[in-house]
Amino acid sequence: MVVKNVQDLDVLPRNSSDLFDDDGRPKRTGTVWTASAHIITAVIGSGVLSLAWAVAQIGWVGGPITMLLFSFVTYYTATLLCSCYRSGDSVTGKRNYTYMDAIHANLGGFKVKICGVVQYLNLFGTAIGYTIASAISLIAIQRTSCQQSSGGKGSCHVNGNPYMIAFGLVQIVFSQIPDFDQLWWLSIVAAVMSFGYSTIGLGLGVSKVVENKEIKGTLTGVSIGLVTPSGTVTPAQKVWRTFQSLGNIAFAYSYSMILIEIQDTVKSPPAEVDTMKKATLISVAVTTLFYMLCGCIGYAAFGDFAPGNLLAAGGFMNPFWLLDIANLAIVIHLVGAYQVYCQPLFAFVEKEAAKRYPESEFITKETDIQLFPGFKPFKLNLFRLVWRTIFVITTTLISMLMPFFNDVLGLLGAIGFWPLTVYFPVEMYISQKNVPSWSTKWVCLQVLSLACLVVSIAAAAGSVVGIVTDLKTYKPFHTEF
Repeated sequence: MVVKNVQDLDVLPRNSSDLFDDDGRPKRTGTVWTASAHIITAVIGSGVLSLAWAVAQIGWVGGPITMLLFSFVTYYTATLLCSCYRSGDSVTGKRNYTYMDAIHANLGGFKVKICGVVQYLNLFGTAIGYTIASAISLIAIQRTSCQQSSGGKGSCHVNGNPYMIAFGLVQIVFSQIPDFDQLWWLSIVAAVMSFGYSTIGLGLGVSKVVENKEIKGTLTGVSIGLVTPSGTVTPAQKVWRTFQSLGNIAFAYSYSMILIEIQDTVKSPPAEVDTMKKATLISVAVTTLFYMLCGCIGYAAFGDFAPGNLLAAGGFMNPFWLLDIANLAIVIHLVGAYQVYCQPLFAFVEKEAAKRYPESEFITKETDIQLFPGFKPFKLNLFRLVWRTIFVITTTLISMLMPFFNDVLGLLGAIGFWPLTVYFPVEMYISQKNVPSWSTKWVCLQVLSLACLVVSIAAAAGSVVGIVTDLKTYKPFHTEF
């Protein structure tokens, strides 16, 4: 029915601006504090577990300085990215709802495809990293039980393959749930779990330093000639480990891919870009403080022998029950995080398949199956069942082939840092603001991008060398920790 007069309405009308934003979508209600909370929740995760090891490779001088530099670059490029939420005018321009929308609006063409490849490759790698991390935590729980029963005298080596397979089976089931990433309670659970195990790691680190009655570590980190469980550190290994640690730190800070999505929850006025810049400053400051504490206190507790995974690599031994709680929290967090990170990749493949083969019932047909009386029927799609199952099996097999936590995190950080955190935000900002080529600002932005490219290449090289080195002494599918 078309309403011509106010009298045609049964209730008093409200101004449409009270209910909807300028794009016709329901009024956004996000604030500086909700946006900050979203960012902090997204950033603080499994990457924090490797920071003590990363600081150990660089030392007391380089470690904190490197984390501060990464935080500065992350903050600065995030402020550039905030300016790209709207195309044209920063207050009234057309909204870009996702990172890819912003790239399409500001850069377009081939760069959209390049970004898509990097993004989905990073998501695929993250699924592998989460499979490895969850298995290591489950192994740690079994190891603590073994050490308790043996009085701490047994070797307690555990095969990780059954745990990776079990994690994969759980993900096969969860991956069939449509829109799993939109379940409202998932973010709450993830936030509680990530803060829980990070805080436990921080607390155990402090207690270890008190117990040692000294602050361990050196100014330059792991020294050449140091005998470690994996062998004597050579000059070449020192260099490659230093590079790899850059990737680990980069992975811990990465969140650019979701910044635009978070900005799309913020109300206006004031302008979304102003709110988001404040939220970015708050969240990066809080995250950096937390990371500095976790990385530095972990290094102070263990020195040059800081474990690759602070909670699950044999660093802390007591109290057993608290370590088990922390590792269980990691597993619960990663079960959900795996799905959240994989959903965009699932959606992309299924959308493309439906577009190319719209007549195929295998791809498009959904069958209602009543699993439980009184509940909505489960919608079974054969293509979704087959493709997502193959995806999970593939990530599980690769995890079993290369169960190297620090190496994989370093490679993921290297792959995602320069293109997603630096290059695309810089290029979009230059396009959005029409920054003249060879102007002072343009040159400074390009120098920043080039410097970060060098860092990413170094981090990737260090991680690849680490993987190749580990593969020389590792027997495929015989994972023991």
